[in-house]
Amino acid sequence: MDSLKFVRENMLPFASLLGLEFTEATPDLVTAEMVVRPELCTRPDILHGGAVMALADTVGATATVLNLREGQGTTTIESKTNFIAGAPVNSTVRAECRPLHRGRRTMVWQTTIFNEAGKTVAVVTQTQLVL
Repeated sequence: MDSLKFVRENMLPFASLLGLEFTEATPDLVTAEMVVRPELCTRPDILHGGAVMALADTVGATATVLNLREGQGTTTIESKTNFIAGAPVNSTVRAECRPLHRGRRTMVWQTTIFNEAGKTVAVVTQTQLVL
């Protein structure tokens, strides 16, 4: 199965609304980019924390899906975000999601979001329940 093709063809409506572009999708790494549009910003024109969290939640859930067995599903049960730097409007952020734990009932993922300069914008750790 071509995981990147699968992810792109089955993208969630919310991921489309955010403008996510998945650039890599394997069971060990999911990456995506997103343009910081004005409607995703707070004042003074930097990426809103909720948009950061939504980006990370989406790539973490996607990574989990790529690790599920047939017939299983997932939902986020916990998420923690450390905000480190801003991302200005009209720039592009990149998310990289890697596993910390892939168990039978839960999976834990860490997503690091970078700005165009390569500086860390946020680090998000989330737990996904396997349904």
